[in-house]
Amino acid sequence: MAAALLACDWGTTHLRAWTLDEAGQVVEAGEFQLGVSKLKPGEAAQRFQQEVQPALHAQGLPAILCGMVGSNLGWTVAPYADCPAGLPELAACLAAVEAHAAWVRIVPGLRCQGLAGGPDVMRGEETQVLGWIAQHPDRARGRQVICHPGTHAKWVLVEDGRIVRFVTAMTGELFAVLSRHSVLKSDAPADDDAAFDEGLAAAGEGDALAARLFSARARVVGGGQPAESTPSYLSGLLIGAEVAATPRLLGLSGEEPVALLGDAALCGRYRRALERRGVPCETFDGEAAARAGLFALYQLGERP
Repeated sequence: MAAALLACDWGTTHLRAWTLDEAGQVVEAGEFQLGVSKLKPGEAAQRFQQEVQPALHAQGLPAILCGMVGSNLGWTVAPYADCPAGLPELAACLAAVEAHAAWVRIVPGLRCQGLAGGPDVMRGEETQVLGWIAQHPDRARGRQVICHPGTHAKWVLVEDGRIVRFVTAMTGELFAVLSRHSVLKSDAPADDDAAFDEGLAAAGEGDALAARLFSARARVVGGGQPAESTPSYLSGLLIGAEVAATPRLLGLSGEEPVALLGDAALCGRYRRALERRGVPCETFDGEAAARAGLFALYQLGERP
C-alpha cells in the first residue's frame, strides 16, 4: 500500500499519527510525546517537519490534523465552527498552515451554546464523533447520543449526521485534582471494582456533588474502609454523578442508548455506570473513529 495522506490527532499531552492509503487504510502509525502543552510558541511546525514527517516517511504528503494543535497553544488557531455542524461544514472551515510547501490543514473545533448562556467548546472530539458516523451510513440517520470520556468528557447529541449540541464535564480533571491536592489524595491505583461500585451507588442522581464527595473521606475516617480504596470510590462517585445528571442537560431522559467512544479502559468504567442505570450502551474505538473522520474531511475539503 502506498501512503497518500498523513493524518494526526494532536492533543494536549501527545500526538498520534498515521499515514493512510487512497482507501483510508493505515500504512504506518506512530505516537509522539509532543503534546501542545509541552511546546514553545512556534515549535509545533518545526517538530512536525523534523520529527513526525520523517518518522512516518511522510515528507511531501498532504496532511490533516485535529485536536489542540488548532488552539492558541498549538500551531495556529483554527477558529471554532458553530453547531449544528457535520462533515461538510467542518471541511469548509479547514485552516491552512505553512509547512515547507506541503499541503497541511487543521480541523476547526466546534462551539455551541453552553449551560450558563455562554459557549461550550471542543477540539478533536468532533473529528472522532463525525468519523464514527462516517464509518456506518446508518448512523447519519435519526438521533444519536455519544459520550466521549476523558479529562474533559463530552456528551454529544447528533441529529441526521450533524452535531447539534454537546455538554462538557470536567470529570477526569476533577478526579486528578482531588486525588493529588485534597484530603482525598492518594497514590493507590483506582482498580478496586467493589469500591468503584460503592461510589456509583453514592452518586445518586448527580445532585449535591460537593456534599456527596465528602463521603469519600468519611467512609475511611469514620467507617473503617481502607484508605487505598478511596481512588476507586472517588472514580465511581464522579463518573456515576456525570452519567446520572449530564444527559438531562441535553434535554434527554437519560434512558436513551449511548455510544461510548474513546479509550477502551475508561469507556469500560462508563459502561459499568450506564449499565447500573439500565441504559443500553456500546463501546467503539476512538482512534479508528479519529482516522475515519480525518480521512473523510480530507476527501471533502479543498484537495491539493
